[in-house]
Amino acid sequence: MSCTVEERKRVRRAARAIQKEVSTESVDVLAPSASQYSEWTLDAVLRGSEGVPPEVLRELALAGLTLQPTPSQAESQHVAATV
Repeated sequence: MSCTVEERKRVRRAARAIQKEVSTESVDVLAPSASQYSEWTLDAVLRGSEGVPPEVLRELALAGLTLQPTPSQAESQHVAATV
């Protein structure tokens, strides 16, 4: 299996886990060609959250993803993580 297929699977698993753990506005998996980071990217908007909840950090760590700095928004927390 190629590295990129495994990376995509890791990001998708983390996205599904985050949707189950916390209240989200949206959770997307972006291909390298669509991501500003040029890597497989998990892009999530968490509902009513100040900062990144520990549950989300745990899922990102389990998947081996790197949290990217993102500006906070008025009523939600934006999370981006890459392989």
